[in-house]
Amino acid sequence: MSVILAATHHDPDGRLYQQMVRTFTTLRQYFDGIAVLLTPTSVPMTRSWLEQAEITLKVAPMNEPIGHLHLGRWRRGAVEAALQAFPAAEWFLFCDLDRVLHWIEHWPDELRIILDNLPAADVTVFGRTPRALATHPQAQVATESLVNEVFRRITGQAWDVMAAARGLSRRAATLITTASRDDSIGADCTWLLLAQQAGLTLTYCATEGLEFETLDRYADEVAALGSARAWLDRFDADPRNWLMRIDLARTAIAALIENR
Repeated sequence: MSVILAATHHDPDGRLYQQMVRTFTTLRQYFDGIAVLLTPTSVPMTRSWLEQAEITLKVAPMNEPIGHLHLGRWRRGAVEAALQAFPAAEWFLFCDLDRVLHWIEHWPDELRIILDNLPAADVTVFGRTPRALATHPQAQVATESLVNEVFRRITGQAWDVMAAARGLSRRAATLITTASRDDSIGADCTWLLLAQQAGLTLTYCATEGLEFETLDRYADEVAALGSARAWLDRFDADPRNWLMRIDLARTAIAALIENR
């Protein structure tokens, strides 16, 4: 069984560079191939390093829009790059690169298990255990819980759907790249509706490795504040972060309503 990693990557300030260099050798051992769609605003050293990393690298054009209203387009693009680069591949893991770097560094055994289990369904939704979800800021937990509740009411599935990690058969990956029209973060939900409507099989797996990976890039700030909890409290104390997260949730829920 061949498994390809399809990943997006955005690192405009280079905060993920050292972790990427540190973990990539191990990451390559877990996959039969890796395709990365890189934002053009990522730091040049990241692009240069990935160009030498024996992977398929696609760099988006400078005018490609970035932000939650365009995340579906980016994620679909990463899957498409993987399909084109590896025409014989049977299975794919879509995951933003920062999340999979954290996963392989902190929960490598779990990652190995979930990759072995990909053939259980055309689409595997990877969510978070209660412990892993609780590592995120409250602004994120509260608003993503609203999306999960609306998803449950529409589909009957009590899944955590906003962690943006999916196991995909080649059939599912092809369906997403040819039939999905959702360019927004709502694709985290609408890919699943599309697969369900097409008669594909879906399953769910709660993971520890999808805990809050963003702290990896702010280790200096966490150390200065004294703890991860202090960093999270500072994040939640800013009402602008709540507004941003509310906007993301609203976009996802609107996409669910439109595509149900």
